[in-house]
Amino acid sequence: MVTQQRVRQFIIENFYVQDPAELREETSLIDGGYVDSTGMLELIAFLETEFGIQVADNEMVPENLGSIGRIADYLRRKAPGVVQR
Repeated sequence: MVTQQRVRQFIIENFYVQDPAELREETSLIDGGYVDSTGMLELIAFLETEFGIQVADNEMVPENLGSIGRIADYLRRKAPGVVQR
């Protein structure tokens, strides 16, 4: 399963997503109401466990974690040998 699918699946299974079809690669997770601040911590814990990375405090920004697409891009930069396209 590619990175975007793994992240998307986690969000759909763990957070309230009324219509999964509306959760696109570029959809804002916070502004769209899919993930709140506590949920973001859960998402970060998932990313660290699933992909074997450490998300530094200064990396916890919307540019890295704001959408499924941005998360996938961040993971490709952070763990290029682990992440599938």
